[in-house]
Amino acid sequence: MSTTERPRILVVGGGYVGLYAARRIQKKMRYGEATVTVVDPRSYMTYQPFLPETAAGNISPRHVVVPLRRVLPKAEVLTGRVTTIDQDRKVATIAPLVGDAYELPFDYLVIALGAVSRTFPIPGLAEQGIGMKGVEEAIGLRNHVLEQLDKADSTTDEEIRRKALTFVFIGGGFAGAETIGEVEDMARDAAKYYKTVSREDMRFILVDAADKILPEVGPKLGAYGKEHLEGRGVEVYLSTSMDSCVDGHVVLKNGLEVDSNTIVWTAGVKPNPALSRFGLPLGPRGHVDTEPTLQVKGTDYIWAAGDNAQVPDLVGRKAGNENAWCPPNAQHALRQAKVLGDNVVSGMRGFPQKEYSHANKGAVAGLGLHKGVAMIVMGKMKIKLKGRLAWYMHRGYHGMAMPTFNRKIRVFADWTLGMFLKREVVSLGAIESPRDEFYEAAKPAPAPAAAKQEPKKTEAKAS
Repeated sequence: MSTTERPRILVVGGGYVGLYAARRIQKKMRYGEATVTVVDPRSYMTYQPFLPETAAGNISPRHVVVPLRRVLPKAEVLTGRVTTIDQDRKVATIAPLVGDAYELPFDYLVIALGAVSRTFPIPGLAEQGIGMKGVEEAIGLRNHVLEQLDKADSTTDEEIRRKALTFVFIGGGFAGAETIGEVEDMARDAAKYYKTVSREDMRFILVDAADKILPEVGPKLGAYGKEHLEGRGVEVYLSTSMDSCVDGHVVLKNGLEVDSNTIVWTAGVKPNPALSRFGLPLGPRGHVDTEPTLQVKGTDYIWAAGDNAQVPDLVGRKAGNENAWCPPNAQHALRQAKVLGDNVVSGMRGFPQKEYSHANKGAVAGLGLHKGVAMIVMGKMKIKLKGRLAWYMHRGYHGMAMPTFNRKIRVFADWTLGMFLKREVVSLGAIESPRDEFYEAAKPAPAPAAAKQEPKKTEAKAS
């Protein structure tokens, strides 16, 4: 840690907002004006819109993460968690990965913790569910699905086979629809290399409590997305939810019951629960309540943005919706981070704050190779695209939004190679416990059991 007497700007969270805000602050600051400290449990930022393609093997996992220390060479990057914040003393408590917790003073604070998976107390979900919020989960899902195909191809037990080849996805928003589209695509390709497994043997199920999927792209494109997935053999059940999944036995509210080894949970997100320990004003759903300037209400030295913030949507409010809030997506997070960074620097120098205002530019979603939907907003005109053209829009937009030129090149290189080479369909399930094999080879052999000695027979002396 720095021992400098310069003011410290503490950025809590190294995700999309944290990374871009820290970069913006450092770009705008004069040399030696302040110290920027970023605290996150991971030493990298994950570009979450690419997780479905990572799960499908279209993008290398290392290419969807951005190392914080490399991108922020002039900042202090601490790998750990902020557990508490004392606003009166302007001190944060840091819990590092190892060692004792310690206090870190700050002068300005940026809250960028992002969101976590929104779950419900459904029996069996914690034990059986697979999330899609981190690159580790995307890698795990890919290995798991391919492992299920290996199991099905290697067994003669029909019940085990059926359970292995049934894949259940809960949540029909961007994450759920894109993930099931990409994974189904991958499984279809992989089945070509198995003698006893075909796409017809697999069962893909998508469940959502709402009456439509992909609400972000509008009802017509959402209906098209549903028809497209159903045309590929995906069962889509709307206006229903999952009651339980104990031991992989999935029970839906509509009465459907299936056995599955793969239950993917993408039913929305919620603000990071750690926010409740920071003493900040929170909205009804747990978001940090902010002004249009991204300053936390009631403060002049704390800012928040992204998925963990409740930011007024000034464009929507001007249009007559008095309760409009910015949706939690990458489009707003990127732009909010830049305004936030500028405002932090302005706040240090005593200058006025700028309000965040951004009109929605639309939404794009990929549903597998060469398949997608897109809604582009240009003024009052909405352009709706589907199929291959929408897929190009999806890749183009997110490819350009990927942080750093280094990662952009790597992602586009993955896509270019994918045009000429076949998809990799190998499962590296052992990567989750890589030491097991070595442990088996190196562990001490059990001590041999002591041989039992039979008692000596003694002849009785004749009296």
